Amino acid sequence: MTKSQNHIFVLMGVSGSGKSVVANAIAHELSAAFLDGDFLHPRANIDKMSAGKPLNDDDRAPWLAAINDAAFAMQRTNSVSIIVCSALKKSYRDRLRAGNDNLHFVYLKGDFEVIEARMKARKGHFFKSQMLVTQFDTLQEPGDDEKGILTINIDQPVERVIADTLKAIRSVTESQHV
Repeated sequence: MTKSQNHIFVLMGVSGSGKSVVANAIAHELSAAFLDGDFLHPRANIDKMSAGKPLNDDDRAPWLAAINDAAFAMQRTNSVSIIVCSALKKSYRDRLRAGNDNLHFVYLKGDFEVIEARMKARKGHFFKSQMLVTQFDTLQEPGDDEKGILTINIDQPVERVIADTLKAIRSVTESQHV
């Protein structure tokens, strides 16, 4: 696939890292297309999660394929598109990148204590610390061998996280218009 000036940014990270809050603010600020990747889970995955059973890599394969297809479609018609997807493993990120040369990841990075404190502070949200432990156990942090990774420190007020994310995204999109 040839590169275009349209870009996809996948906001990734563990549960509680602020993906949805940041993505909504970014999409609004940039008038970008927005997709919450969770909406693309097949019915079988939703049923399994509703029954309290964790998904495995085989369960995630059709979901990741659907997000990859959505990213491909979004970048054809939108200059900037934002997708929320935890993308915890490198193999998941590689699947999302496949055929999408203009796909970048915004890694909302925070340590366990910061995210645990935020999740406990959520109003009307039942928090299970074991879920967060599992998320961190699964997380394969993006390394130098992965292209298109923008890392944002979330150990700061959400307004600064949003501002830093906007700055990072603009550094990518504006470099294309020189």
